[in-house]
Amino acid sequence: MPAWWLYLIECRNGAVYTGITTDVAARYRAHAEGRGAKYTRANPPLRLLAQRRYLNRSLAAKAEQAIKRLPAEEKRKIAETWAADG
Repeated sequence: MPAWWLYLIECRNGAVYTGITTDVAARYRAHAEGRGAKYTRANPPLRLLAQRRYLNRSLAAKAEQAIKRLPAEEKRKIAETWAADG
């Protein structure tokens, strides 16, 4: 069973997009090439801020929903925490 990842992308408009996938690199490429989510087609990504591994899709989706509700600044703080965790 593949691991699921929650990822945070900084967009050109200053927003932080949140998503889940089993392949972060491929999904980021899709966003960057305009083949990703409707939101990132309108607000292209600048960079991948952070990613975190989850054991299954359910856990990743629950975390995604919780993080999506947060303002961009809180998402950036989460990204910094994840980076510090290694």
